[in-house]
Amino acid sequence: MTPKLQKQHEHMDVQSMILHLGELFDKERRTKRYEISKELFQCKMVEGNFVRPNVMKMIGLIERLGQLGLAMDHELRIYLVLQSLPDSSGQFVLNFHMNRLEATLPKLLNMVDTVERSIRKDKGSLLLVSSSKAHTKQQKKKAQKKEESKIPK
Repeated sequence: MTPKLQKQHEHMDVQSMILHLGELFDKERRTKRYEISKELFQCKMVEGNFVRPNVMKMIGLIERLGQLGLAMDHELRIYLVLQSLPDSSGQFVLNFHMNRLEATLPKLLNMVDTVERSIRKDKGSLLLVSSSKAHTKQQKKKAQKKEESKIPK
C-alpha cells in the first residue's frame, strides 16, 4: 500500500477500509478478469502445433482468474481445455467422455501429451517406412538399367 493510500485509511475501521479499497480497485480487477476470460475462451489449438504449450497457457489463465476472484467449476475447466484441442483430437475427447474419465488439469495435460507423442511417433515411423520404400524402388530401377545396359543387343 502506498503511503498516500495508507494516510487515507488510517482513521477507518477494517470493514470500511476493505469496502473503500474494493471500490477503488474493483473496476481494474473486473476489466482484468474480462480480458483474461476472453483470452481463455478464445484458445483454440492450431492443427499440427504441440498441445503442451496450449494447455499450459490455459491452465495459467484459469489460475489467474482464480487469483482475481473468478472461481470456475472444475468440469468447466476440463471442458474448456478439451474444446480447445484440434479436430484431430476428436477420438481422444470421445474416449474421455465415453469412459467417464476424471482428471485434474495437470493430469489431463499429461494424458493429452502422451496421446500426442504416441501419434507423432507413429506418424514418424510411417514416414520412415514410406521413405525407405521409395529409396528401395529407386535402387531397383537403377539395378534394372545396369542389367539392361550389360545385355548385348
